[in-house]
Parts: sequence; C-alpha cells; structure tokens
Amino acid sequence: MLTQKLPELEFKMSEYRKKLRWFVALSTTPLLGVVTAFGLVPQSNLGLTQTVIAIEQIPLPKIAPSVNTVTSFWRSERVQRGDTVVELLHRLGIEDVEASTYLRTSAETDSFRKLSIGRELQAETNPEGGLINLRYLNDNGAQVVIEKKDGNFSTGVQKAQLEKRLFVRTGEIKTSLYAATDAAGMPEAAANQLTSIFNGDIDFHHDLHRGDKFTVVYEMTYSGGALINTGRIQAAEFINRGIPYRAVLFQDNYYTPEGKSVRKAFLRSPIEFSRVSSGFSNSRFHPLLNLWRSHKGVDFAAPLGTKVKATSDGFVAAIGREAGYGNFINISHQGHFSTIYGHLSRFAEGLHRGQRVAQGEVIGYVGMTGLTSGPHLHYEFKIDGVQRDPLRVALPDAQPISAANKVVFQAAADDFLARLGLLRNTNLAKLD
Repeated sequence: MLTQKLPELEFKMSEYRKKLRWFVALSTTPLLGVVTAFGLVPQSNLGLTQTVIAIEQIPLPKIAPSVNTVTSFWRSERVQRGDTVVELLHRLGIEDVEASTYLRTSAETDSFRKLSIGRELQAETNPEGGLINLRYLNDNGAQVVIEKKDGNFSTGVQKAQLEKRLFVRTGEIKTSLYAATDAAGMPEAAANQLTSIFNGDIDFHHDLHRGDKFTVVYEMTYSGGALINTGRIQAAEFINRGIPYRAVLFQDNYYTPEGKSVRKAFLRSPIEFSRVSSGFSNSRFHPLLNLWRSHKGVDFAAPLGTKVKATSDGFVAAIGREAGYGNFINISHQGHFSTIYGHLSRFAEGLHRGQRVAQGEVIGYVGMTGLTSGPHLHYEFKIDGVQRDPLRVALPDAQPISAANKVVFQAAADDFLARLGLLRNTNLAKLD
C-alpha cells in the first residue's frame, strides 16, 4: 500500500514546484522593469541644465612700488670694558668715517669718549651705515644728542629730568663685608660709604665678626628710567659684636640719632678698604734689614696706585722723599696731631707744602718706594710728636649738631630711623 502511494506523492510535489517558479517570476518582473527604465532615461529629459566650462585670461592689475621703504635703522648698545670708539660704532652698525672722526676728535663729544662701562646708547643709521642720530645720557643725567644736519654733525644737550629713589637693604656678615653687601644687592659705591661712615667706631680690618648685621637707606638717581649714579646713604645702622651704631645724614654730615657727630676728627684708615700687613709694634723683625726693631706705624697692603686719603683736615707740613719712607707726606692737624704717609708711588697732582687738605681728600697713591719689600702704605699717627697706634687710639669727635638745627634734625632723624626699624630684625641678605 505504501508502494502505490509514492507515484501520487511525487506528482503533487512536481506541480507545487512549477507554481512556485511562476510566482517568483511574476513578483520580480516590476522591479526589474523599474531598474531598467531608470537606467535608460536620458539626461536631457531630467530637466537639468548642462554645465558649460569656459576659460578666459584675466589681466592682473599692476602693483605700484611701496612709498614706505625703510630709510633708517635704530640700534641700542652698552659700553663694554675695553671698548674703543671704532669698536662701539661697529656694534651700533655705524660705518661712517666722518662720524668716527667727529666722535674721536671733537671737543663737543668729550662726554662720549668718557662714557662709563654699562652706559646705554641708541643710534639711528641709514641703510649704508651712515650716522643720522646718536643719543646717550651723560654723567649728569642730561641727554646728549649728536645728529647730522645739512651735511655736518652737531652736538646738543637736553636738560635732565632726574628722579631720586630711596632703597633699603639689610645684610648679615658671614665671611666679609663686601660679599654681604653684594648679596644684599647694594652697589659698591654705597658699600664704600658704609665703611666711611662708621670707620671712626669700627675697625673694618679687624673688628668685623660673623653675625654682624647692617641696614642701609640710600638714594639712587635715575633719568628716563636709566640709572645715573648712586647717591648718598641717608641713614644706616651697623651692629658690630652686638653693639648698634646708627647714623643719619643731615646737611652733608652724619650724626647719631642724639645729634652727636658720627664723623671723627680722624679716619681710622687712609685707604677705603685693604689688609693690614704689619701692625703697630715695639718689636718687629724687619724683612729687609734682618733685625728686630720697633714698628711705630701700620702697614696697609694694597695694589700699586690705590688712592691714599688724608685722615683729617690739616695742612701739608712736609712732602718729598726720605730714605726709609721713600715718597712721603707729613700732614699737621689741630696743632698737636700729625700723620705720615710713606712708600707712595706718587703724590696727588699739584700737592705742595703748606697746602690745606680736607679729610678724605686724595693726597697720593700706594707704591713701594723706600725701604720696602712690596707695595703697601706705611701710616703713622702722632700726638705731640709721639707715635700712637692709629687703630687703637681714642679719636676725638667732630662738632655735634648745633642747637639751632636740633629741631629740624630730629624730625629728619625720626623719619629715617622709622625706615631702618622696618627691616632691623629681618635678614634679607645672608652671606654663605
């Protein structure tokens, strides 16, 4: 029975397959027709405008030459150590023989040839390096203008617009004074003033101690924002071995806050800062004579040519040459004081016997004339003709503030002492 039904089942399956093929064929016919129709529609029948490419040559406008052509250049330079006029002009871009000759020889440009190291200059030149304009500040802060007009150079000076600023610096000694002032940012000129103010009370050769402190109010002068010079210290405090010393500037002299003159009648040293190579002694072995003898003065070792200053007001009692002293000067002070300066290389120009000199005035220069083994200054201090140790003897004071100026002085002193007080207990600069 199973065998009879198999042919009937195969027949039905064959009929089913035929019907399925016709269904697929009829259902895909519309889709194929659309695709065929889309592919055959010409572009012109879509309503789109055909693109036409046209190439034309457009002439460019002519560009007129610029009327703003650079005709000059400005350069700025600073004076360097060892500069000559030629070297400085070369760095400024100046290649001008006429300008070089004018700057080197004209009396009007003397300030140019004396410009200090670090001073700034501005120069205007043409493209060929010819000088048009040169400007700088002189030592007084005035602006010097050198310019070329009608083929000739001329020099003019414009009045300085000076500005004074106060600076406050504090420091602590750990190796040396000048290292401490450098660390504090003080200029060398202010550091020199500091030693000059207090050298009547402090022996800066021997008395400095690690931990000593200083506070200084000083003035700086500017012109057009450029530093011109270091002004004077207005007030200062120096704590040496725990003892405070204070000074206030008033009418060109320094006084303590109580009105006592800081300035002694004599300076401790005739040289701003040096090393004592041989002190005052009743018995010293002389390196050249090879024998023991007294040394009734102090020897300050210093380079040849170091300035030597009079330690007090007086007049030149003797000047010349003597075997042991070499070139020497003897100055008489206040009747019964006198000082001697020996082994000088030369004297101050024009210095002569009978001439009056002021404290701090340069009278000669360190040398090694006479009986000496090296460059140094031999300094003697006498009272009524007897040598005394200039580093230890009690020095007389100068005159105190007058009664008439006491009130005005006190107001100024209080102001500056208040400034010192702001930093008295603060160490802004320390020395390693």
